[in-house]
Order: sequence, then structure tokens, then C-alpha cells
Amino acid sequence: MPSDIDLKGLVRTIPDYPKPGIMFRDITTLLGHAAGFRACVEDLVRPFQDQRVESVAGVEARGFILGGAAADRLRCGFVPIRKKGKLPHKAIGQDYELEYGIDVIEVHEDALSPGEPVLLVDDLIATGGTAVAAVKLLRRLRAEVVGAAFVIDLPDLGGCARLAELGVECHTLISFEGE
Repeated sequence: MPSDIDLKGLVRTIPDYPKPGIMFRDITTLLGHAAGFRACVEDLVRPFQDQRVESVAGVEARGFILGGAAADRLRCGFVPIRKKGKLPHKAIGQDYELEYGIDVIEVHEDALSPGEPVLLVDDLIATGGTAVAAVKLLRRLRAEVVGAAFVIDLPDLGGCARLAELGVECHTLISFEGE
């Protein structure tokens, strides 16, 4: 049963950040609200509690906060997905497109075992570029991606639809129309 806390009301919107016309959805206000943060994590993992999940993969940086808490709640391990060059051990990378170019995310090549069920967690899904790259990266490790969970969805940008095309269930808690 979802919480009765207004999670959307705990998200701060910052206009024109990082550039004019963008409405930045800042979850730091939600994270700083103890009951809101707890309810958010409970709601994120609820659909996956009865599934076999052995690891949660979180995308840098807010995905670390949410993913770590989700892993604790699911009583499993946590796998960081980082920007290129930030992991200390041998890593594999996956390119993804940004509006202004290409970026790369990486994961340690020994982070997951073949067939290991993993849940992808991040704070927000917009166009889905980072999430799609993360799924491809996890699949290159031959992990089984059981789903993806996000606090915020920007449905007009189609990210969840892109994950669905890959056969990945997309679970979100709140949505904001537009960009």
C-alpha cells in the first residue's frame, strides 16, 4: 500500500536550471524529510519485494542514495554505476547520448554474476538515455534486470517507453508533465 505522504510536494522545482527553459526537479528536499525519504524508499521497492533481487544497481549520484537504501530494504547488495574513470578496479563502459554529446557510464566487470537478478534504481527518468545505457551495461555482465525504479518520471520525454522496448518494467512514484 503506497504511503499517504505527498512525495510530489516534497520535490523542489528550480526553474531555468541548468539552462533556460528547464524545470529541474530537485529531490534533495525529499531526501531531507525523514518520513518522506522512508516512504519514498518503501514505495520504490514495494513492487519488487516478492521477487528475487540479489543486487540493486544505482546510477551516480542520487541513485547511490536511493539504491543503497533500496538494497538495505531488500536485504541485498548494492552495485554502483559511475561516470567514466571513477571506479578503482577493472570496469566496462557503455556510451549514451546527451543533448550536447556522448557520455560513458561504467561498472566493475566483476560486480555481478551471470544470471544474478538486479534492480536498477535512480532518482529520475527523462529521455531514458542513462537508464537504457545502465540496462545494456548490466546485461553485458549477463545479469537479469528484474526492473527499474525511479522516484520521478517525465513521461513526455519517453524514458519508460524506451525501457519497455528492452523488456524492462519501469516503476515510478510521481510524474511531472513537460520537461
